[in-house]
Amino acid sequence: MADELDPDLDRSMSRRWGTTADDVRVKAQIDTTPRHSPGPGDAMKQVGLESTLGVGIIGVSPVRGWAATAHIPALRALPNYEIRALSAHSAESARAAGDVFGVSAVFSDHEQMVTQPDIDVVAVTVKVPHHRELVCAALAAGKAVYCEWPLGRDLDDARAMAALGAEKGVRTVVGLQARQAPAIEFVQELLSDGYVGEVLSTTMVGLSVPGDVVVQPNAYMLDKTNGANVLSIAVGHSLDILNYVLGEFADLSAVSDLRRPLITIEETGEQIVKTAADQIAVIGTLTSGATASIHIREAVAGGTGFLWEINGTGGTLRITADAAQPQIFPLTVAGARGRSEPAELAAPAALTQKWPALTRLQGAPAYNVGRAYAAFAADIDDGTHTVPDFVDAVGRHEVIAAIETSAASGERVKA
Repeated sequence: MADELDPDLDRSMSRRWGTTADDVRVKAQIDTTPRHSPGPGDAMKQVGLESTLGVGIIGVSPVRGWAATAHIPALRALPNYEIRALSAHSAESARAAGDVFGVSAVFSDHEQMVTQPDIDVVAVTVKVPHHRELVCAALAAGKAVYCEWPLGRDLDDARAMAALGAEKGVRTVVGLQARQAPAIEFVQELLSDGYVGEVLSTTMVGLSVPGDVVVQPNAYMLDKTNGANVLSIAVGHSLDILNYVLGEFADLSAVSDLRRPLITIEETGEQIVKTAADQIAVIGTLTSGATASIHIREAVAGGTGFLWEINGTGGTLRITADAAQPQIFPLTVAGARGRSEPAELAAPAALTQKWPALTRLQGAPAYNVGRAYAAFAADIDDGTHTVPDFVDAVGRHEVIAAIETSAASGERVKA
């Protein structure tokens, strides 16, 4: 997600959870007392689960946004993280954010923040066009970086950031946190146990943002060149769990279309021209030989929020949610052996309670973000790689680039 929480998602949160992003932000403010006051030279070069990771967040608004809705509640819930600094676009906004979230070290200059010695991890939660500049500054300072998805505006941006991360030898995380959802881990276990037999095909259909109205802060998402649109976000997150669970595409064909080119700005009533596609359809063959199809749409009146079916020789799995944003919305898993109708399957407690400190966030947007942060700390401690990093992000950007190439040429392409 970019730094602004889509108001349409905010309204969906209210319908689904009986809460809004503002409610989540209030909960994020409950514990505003720093766990300790780090002094000069307190930066931790070697950190683990018994140490505290100091986090600096770039892109914090005191009134709205993804940092306030997801990152701050997630970090506050985890005992081995401490939010030590915030950065905003202006000194006034930075001070206001610091007051709201109880963080004394605030900056309007990101360069100053990323060089603070007590910052171990920099979280970049701004709009996509600014990712590369801010991520590269943090990497150049030798900090680990958690950057929201999409990593960059395009494949070139993503490759540049991944290359710099490798050059600096620091750990990176990209916000493809749906991989950490208990439902996705459960589906992996079921497939590994042979629940569906051999996977023959998979189908995914989803709805991103319904209707033809957006708020002003999200207007930038209508411009294809900004890299934050239905292909990179809704398709990107949905595609990522499909490929993560079932394997990559060997080749694919895609259709991309812009069916609703005029969108209304909610605050002003102004109609502006949209250049980003609102219909994306992909069909291809996975490296396993399974057939895969995806259709994600936007700006339609309504329809199926999110449905992902995995069909095999012996059974079927069906994963559903309220929207094609599996990184945010809770996922329900149903399954059937043979020809019976799918029935809901509950994920085992070993998965849902893997990180007990996050229990109170279950069902909220911060939950999977928190699981990603928890897994990242465990990766540092254990020397493992379980959270998606910038190299993984490049791989996903490559598939998106292949979709764009196929849609433009009308030809099947290697993925």
